[in-house]
Amino acid sequence: MGYKVVVAGATGNVGREMLNILAERQFPVDEIAALASRRSQGTEVSFGDKTLKIQDIEQFDFTGWDMALFAIGSDATKKYAPIAAKAGCVVIDNSSLYRYDPEIPLIVPEVNPDAITGYKNKNIISNPNCSTAQMVVALKPLHDRARIKRVVVSTYQSVSGAGKDGMDELWDQTKGIYVPGQEVGAKKFQKQIAFNVIPQIDVFMEDGQTKEEWKMVAETKKIVDPKIRVTATCVRVPVFVGHSEAINIEFEDFLDEDEARDILREAPGILVVDKREPGGYTTPVECVGDYATFISRIRQDSTIENGLNLWCVSDNLRKGAALNAVQIAELLGNRVLKKG
Repeated sequence: MGYKVVVAGATGNVGREMLNILAERQFPVDEIAALASRRSQGTEVSFGDKTLKIQDIEQFDFTGWDMALFAIGSDATKKYAPIAAKAGCVVIDNSSLYRYDPEIPLIVPEVNPDAITGYKNKNIISNPNCSTAQMVVALKPLHDRARIKRVVVSTYQSVSGAGKDGMDELWDQTKGIYVPGQEVGAKKFQKQIAFNVIPQIDVFMEDGQTKEEWKMVAETKKIVDPKIRVTATCVRVPVFVGHSEAINIEFEDFLDEDEARDILREAPGILVVDKREPGGYTTPVECVGDYATFISRIRQDSTIENGLNLWCVSDNLRKGAALNAVQIAELLGNRVLKKG
């Protein structure tokens, strides 16, 4: 006996990836519905070897469905998530709408699986920001061993984090640079993204940090430990898929780089690729399509008493979004609903 599963936003990058991963991981599905806005009604999307027709989310009845994976943005989620939840369908939401609500669990299954019981409060579970998800997978096993005091992270985030429009803009601008007359200006991003980097993701806040940077701070505290101090600089780079992060960690206790490497090798969801030779590390191109969070360049930071540096790379459409949502669905099924 399997689950009746809804994927809302099934025509977008993340929604399509949710369908792919549900099929790849052989999630126990009895019935599946693919939803989007009315303008996409009748469009076909793939689910394993099946083809699904998009249904209009506005007309959809969530009664009798077990869980719904939402990838429709905060505005639409604000309208439809309470409807689904009230109908008894557990919502796993990929938007930022509910992440900071103390009554709604924010979950990365490798990090805080026990938080799943909090879904009962509102029948909603939140999926973290893509840049946070991969970082906390790396931080948690190290925190368990030596207690993290402070994290300084610089991100190198791919354009797919901004959706299809971001990917199209990088593609079109890159072509336009080489073809006279086909130049493309900045629309989705604040400045040219082709052959450039942009130190702004999301809007600026009063204190000078961007909202993306604030998200990483707030979410790390909620998922791992509220005592951890985090400072972030988030940068958009001309990469299609795959977020990278340079992470500096200060611990309460000394942690040797070799022990840290061993801890990370044993940790769930992590693949360590760390050879001190040319190419002995993972780049975004190599992580695309993979479930793992890749860790490289693990080394002592001699400028502080108990410090480590590491390089963290992950497919943001997978672990940063769709995969994490499916893992939450698996956790919900295994620990709570127990049908599959």
